[in-house]
Amino acid sequence: MSTLSRLFVDTDLATGLRHELAQSQAHYLRDVMRLKPGAAVRVFNGRDGEWRADVSDVTKRAVTLTITDRLRVQPETAPGPSLLFAPLKKTRTDFAIEKATELGASMICPVTTARTQTARIKPERLEALAMEAAEQTERLDVPGVADLVPLDQALDDWPADNVLIFCDEAGDDDGAPWGGAAGRALPMQSVLADLPAETRGGVLIGPEGGFSADERKTLRSKSFVRPVTLGPRILRAETAVVSALTIWQSVLGDWR
Repeated sequence: MSTLSRLFVDTDLATGLRHELAQSQAHYLRDVMRLKPGAAVRVFNGRDGEWRADVSDVTKRAVTLTITDRLRVQPETAPGPSLLFAPLKKTRTDFAIEKATELGASMICPVTTARTQTARIKPERLEALAMEAAEQTERLDVPGVADLVPLDQALDDWPADNVLIFCDEAGDDDGAPWGGAAGRALPMQSVLADLPAETRGGVLIGPEGGFSADERKTLRSKSFVRPVTLGPRILRAETAVVSALTIWQSVLGDWR
């Protein structure tokens, strides 16, 4: 693995092109890494692979790169799973975004539910977190971050030919702790193993406290939804994000 600094850039990449970095990236190369003209870095844009670029100009206001040669070609692979999740408190949402990016999520979709703890997010901040995680983990793309929408809208917008794995730890008896034993979902690994290898879709993680009875009923009524369990213990939401994406990638994704 190369030790050269690695940056996501929102520009076309080809030999000889010049690109002036955004202010935060210029600060990083100039003031943190202390790179001088002639130093090399790696850049990617999510579509043209990864390229070497040389620092060509460094001033107090800007750093300009010149693209030289391609290091890695963009692979033609199926997109990773989407992540739908109810936003958590700040640091725990940050953790979920970072780990979802590391685990290959192609899209991150915050949704509000009856028990969502945080009703507001800053999409640009989540996008920056995803970009930084992609830079650090050798991804050649950056997952998109959707606007925060109600769960009902997210379900209405979901492609009917994509599966949605619904992490549901509850049973059907509202009067029993965690819904009792009836109506419990099957383990996620077993559910995924029964799906075609080319299946596309995503996972839905609820808030602390889980989904409401009405939300569970709505989810289980959708033909594309598959309820699953992540084991005998109740996981924190951010732990469930990591667990569900790990299982998806190991059974249907790019860990195979």
